[in-house]
Formats: sequence, C-alpha cells, structure tokens
Amino acid sequence: QADSRSGQLHSDMDLGDGSIKYILSGDGAGTTFTIDDSTGDIHAIKRLDREVKAQYLLKAQAWNRQTDRPLEPESEFIVKIQDINDNEPRFQDGPYQATIPEMSTIGTEVIRLTATDADDPTYGNSARVVYSILQGQPYFSVEPKTGEVRVSLAGMDREVREIYSIIIQAKDMGGQLGGLAGTTVVNITLSDVNDNPPMFDQKLYQMSVLESAPVGSVVGRIRAKDRDIGINAEMRYSIIDGDGRDTFDISTDPTNLFGIITIKKPLNFESKASYTLKIEGANTHLDHRFLDKGPFSHVTIVHVSVEDIDEPPEFSSAAYYIEVSEEAEIGTVFKTVSARDPDASNNSIRYSIEMTTDLGKYFYIDITSGALMTVLALDREELSWHNITVLAMEMNNPSMIGSVSVAVKILDVNDNPPSLTHYFEAFVCESAKAGQLIQTVTAIDPDDPLGGQHFYYSLAPEAANNPNFTLRDNQDNTAWILTRRGGWSQQDQSVYYLPIFISDGELPVQTSTSTLTIRVCSCDVEGNVMSCNAEAYHLPASLSRGALIAILACIFVMLVMILLMLSLRSHRKKPYLHDEEDNVHENIVRYDDEGGGEEDTEAFDIAAMWNPHEAHLVGKQRQDMLPEIESLSRYVPLACVGWPGSVCVGGDSNVQGYVLSKLLEADLDPCAPPYDSLQTYAYEGEGSVAESLSSLQSGCSNTDHEYDYLNDWGPRFKKLAEMYGVLETNNPPMW
Repeated sequence: QADSRSGQLHSDMDLGDGSIKYILSGDGAGTTFTIDDSTGDIHAIKRLDREVKAQYLLKAQAWNRQTDRPLEPESEFIVKIQDINDNEPRFQDGPYQATIPEMSTIGTEVIRLTATDADDPTYGNSARVVYSILQGQPYFSVEPKTGEVRVSLAGMDREVREIYSIIIQAKDMGGQLGGLAGTTVVNITLSDVNDNPPMFDQKLYQMSVLESAPVGSVVGRIRAKDRDIGINAEMRYSIIDGDGRDTFDISTDPTNLFGIITIKKPLNFESKASYTLKIEGANTHLDHRFLDKGPFSHVTIVHVSVEDIDEPPEFSSAAYYIEVSEEAEIGTVFKTVSARDPDASNNSIRYSIEMTTDLGKYFYIDITSGALMTVLALDREELSWHNITVLAMEMNNPSMIGSVSVAVKILDVNDNPPSLTHYFEAFVCESAKAGQLIQTVTAIDPDDPLGGQHFYYSLAPEAANNPNFTLRDNQDNTAWILTRRGGWSQQDQSVYYLPIFISDGELPVQTSTSTLTIRVCSCDVEGNVMSCNAEAYHLPASLSRGALIAILACIFVMLVMILLMLSLRSHRKKPYLHDEEDNVHENIVRYDDEGGGEEDTEAFDIAAMWNPHEAHLVGKQRQDMLPEIESLSRYVPLACVGWPGSVCVGGDSNVQGYVLSKLLEADLDPCAPPYDSLQTYAYEGEGSVAESLSSLQSGCSNTDHEYDYLNDWGPRFKKLAEMYGVLETNNPPMW
C-alpha cells in the first residue's frame, strides 16, 4: 500500500549528526518510491501491483551536505514485490459453444475449459485453480483439475431437448475457503443422428386426375415424416406394388422430403377408371448404431381416380399414307378413314377436309362413311403430293374435333410425250463436208418412270430419205445431226427445217415431232460463223463503251426529231379529198374563230344551204377575215349531178344536193383549200384508230393483197400460205 516503509539505506560514514544526505535514483524513484535524505528510509508512495510490475531496480548514494560531494560510490539494489491473492481466475474465451451427437455415451468429452489466474503460481496457492459445475447436472460434469466437460447422462435425445446451457466455475487457492472464483457459460447443442424411422400420416391417400392430363403431369405428392433433420430425414420413394406401377411413376422432390407422383402413360377413363399404388418411403442415410430402432421405412396406399372428360374423336391410325394413280377417274374412292368417339357416349361422327389443306379442291370425303374420293383430274406433273387434313367432329358436340394427316402420293403414268430440251437452231457452214456433226440434241419428258428416262430419236418419215441431213441415235438419250453431203450455198437455200421424231421407252409409248431449224452460214477457215442471211447485225466486240454511248445518243436524237416532225405534220390541214382512198362520210362545217353560239350569224349564213343558187349573192359576209377564194358553188352547174341516186338541186332547197355539189367542187380542184373545211365527228375516219369504216368507194380498188411474206415465217405458217396460194412451185425441199 502507499507510504509503507520498504527498507532503509545506511552508510558507515553516517555519524548521525545529519551531515550526510541520501539520494535515490533509478526505476520508480520519485514516482513509486521516495527516500528520507536524513535517515535513508525508503517508502512506497503508490499502490504496488505485482501483476503490473514484479520488481524495481533502484540506485542510492550518500553525499556530504557541506561539500555537496559523494562520500562513496553509488550502490544498486532490487525491490521485489511480494504477491498476494488479489486476482480471481478468468475464462478468456467465454461463453463457449459446443456440439455433441445426441445419444452420446457417458464420459463423452464435450469441451475442455481453461481458466487463468494472474497471481504468482510460485508463491502459495494463489494461482492453483479448481473447476466445478454450478449448473448442468445431471447431464454433464467437469473434471476439477483439467476442466474437461463430459457427458454424465446417457440417452440424451435431440428430439426431446436440443440445447443445454451449463455454468462452470474456476476457483483459486485450490478451492479452499477464501479463494477467489470466476465462472463461464457453455452452450451445448445436440446434433441429430438417424435414430427415428419415417412414417406416413395416412395409411390411404385419395387422388384424382383428368384423363386428358399429358404424360409427365403431376398427380399429387406425399411425405413420410421423420423426426430427424437434415440428411437423416431425406427420403427415397418407390412404387412397390399395385395395378398402376406401369401407368404412374414417383420421384423425390429437390428437398428429398416429398414423393411426387406423375403420369407415366396416357390415361383413358373408358379403359380404366382407377388405379391403386403401394408406395414405400425409406431413409437414404442409415446409422448402423441405431438399426435396432428401425425399420427406417414405411408403406402407404395411394388410390388414383381417373376423371372422365369429353374427348375429341380418335382416328384408327395416327396418319395415313395413300398412293393414287394420276389416271384415276373422277369419283374414284381410294381410301376410307375411320374415327370413333372414345367417350362412353360414343357419339356419331361427321367427316370433312380442312379447306386450307386442299385449296385446289381435288378431293371429297363422304360426311358419314369417311370415304375419300377424287373430284378433279390428278396430274403428277402438276402436283405430285397432296397433304390434306381430315377432320372428325362429334354430332352432339361440334367443338370436339379430331384430325389426322393424310399424305396422298400421285403415281406416275406415261402420259406426256418427250420433246427437245430447247428450241434448237443449228448452223451448217458452206464449207461443211459430208458426215460432219452440226448439232447434238437432247430431250426432256415431265414423266418420271421408275427405270429412268429412255429416249429414241429418228427423222420424221417425210424427212427420212432427205439428201441433206441424217440423224444418229447415240443410245444415251442424245442424238447427233450429221450432214449427208457437202457443197452448201446460201444462194441455193439458206434455211432447212429438219423434223425430228422422239419417243420414250414406257408404256403407253408417247411420241412427238420437233423441228430443228438449220441455217447455212459463211464460216472462216476454223469453222467459226461469220454471217448468215438471217443473222442480226452485232456490234464488234472491241467497240468501246464511249462509242456505244455516242451511238445510242445519236439514235435518241434522231427518234426525237422524227417524233417532232410527225407531231407537226399531224397539225397541218389535210386536203379536202384528193384521191379515192380518202374517207367519204358525213361532214359538218367548222370555222376556227370563237362564235357567240346561236346568235352568231356572222360566220355562216344557214340560208345558203337552203338556196345554194343565191348563196353567192348574199351580201352578208364574214367580218373577221376574208376567204382566200370565193365559194365554188356558183360555178356548179344547176343540173343533176351524174351519180346514181342523186337528186337535182336546181331550184330545190335540198340540203343533200347542196352537199353533193360541194363535194364535186372539191373533186374538181383538190389543191385549192376551201374556206369552209369538212371535218369528221372524230369517231371514225382516216385520223382515228379504227380508220375509215365507210363502205363507199371500197369496191373501186382492184389492188390485191400480197401474202408472199408467209413463206418467210417457217413451217408453222405453211398451211396458211397454201390457203392463200402463195407457195412457190419451184421452192427447194425444206429438209
């Protein structure tokens, strides 16, 4: 304690007269210890704690007060602090957590505890600790010296009690009376072991499912409960018996606790309305120490009822494949499909074809029997497959519709003749020799025989013995056209037409005749064609792009000029009637200035048409302009015009006669344009699209039409040329 006397220093030179002064220095001098400079007594001036500092190193020296000089060398000494029991034992890491398996045996170590005492273990019993349990009996005990906590009661069950809290005491002084003590808490948790078997809550489970539920659908779930937890409660479920073993399946959910019953095969209420399943649930992790508590499995019964629904009709087959010959007659029944109502009511069925699958309406199905028949002629070359969908509908419930796919393959019949692959035009050089190949021909046939195509070639009978060309069948579906002679000349004959007869190898045999056009051409020494009389002019290959553009630009300018000239010409006034090819038709009088309607009498006096003889005497003239020449009507003799059926106009105010006289004037002088022009009504005539439709003067032309150009149009127009009698009797043979 503070101010206690710790010791005394004394020098041999001290006579007790107060002439010597003691000085203290070193560890704790002046702060922890002080010295009486006259007597040399050392005192502690603050509380000492051995656990803080166990000893101090001090220095002392005797000085002469008069001379203030040391009388002897400095001396060192150590002050040791003697321990007392002032610190209780302490648990540094408390409270503690410990876990042991449930059902642990007696003596099983739970945890080892250690308490520390700050007192000096070498001095007395201040630091000797003894352990004891204050709370937790009779389940646990502690070793007094080691501090080991052990199980003292067997059969502790986690399912009964899982957590225990015990209090452990550590006391110094060997546990004797007066010793200091410290305590700590230990929380002990019992971990689970598989010591409880699973068990279903019910001996019988009732479930139901619709017969329309698809495979894989969940029917229900069951659980065998286990008082254990974790992996000790995980289950495995299986169907061990029952008439539904093949129809249903059971699996464990992701938590490994529940059994999920699913559909394994399609259900049908009409076939079987209920199923019984015997299901076993068993633990997956067994503890062999507790097998005597088993068995660790349990069995229950699951009854599954299938609920009936109104189902659509079902066809006897999932799909149909049918082969029909393309020569099948209209109305031929080629297949009968059948469907039935799977429900117990067994309603009547009506059949139809889905319209979108038979847009061409080739087929028809009998509404009651399901007989499929053709209603249009089939053509494999046009459409070789027909994929139709047949619908079956319940009479009493039209919303119940079943469908099936029907694939109809059209079988080939040899009903198409072969023909040349392309429209061939061959060339023969004037220098060609006899036996020279000039063309290889091939044929096509839209039919598709099983053994492949086989074509046979020959010249048509009318050309079989021609002296110019021959045909060689290569027996590989090709043929060669060869020359029979030499000495070809464009002047003698420039074009030959060679009819080729082609037949196929299938029954019934189909044949056709195609014509090959052969032109006689001038060739160079290498056999390249230089020119043919029917050959179009080709620009040289070396012509540049700029030159080609310039040529096209010139052509365009010329076309524009021609169109402009035609447009200007069309606006010129035509002669009145200058030849017998001009139109003769009804006419009206037109003038080119705007008039005042019915009130305009300045431009033309209608009275002149009623009295042509006096027309030139009428004083009323046009005011806007004068005619270039006077009317010619005054020169017309007043006699009957010499045309059959004409009417005399002398003194008779007949409009028809006046018009005919005006026509006669125009015929006499066609170069003088009359003041009043005669125009058409614009619906027919020379200027219209239909041209002149008048029959007048149509018989006065004795010119016959020429049809010689039909000779240049090839053999297809031969018959037409014969009809018009233009065939030349001295023409060379076509082949």
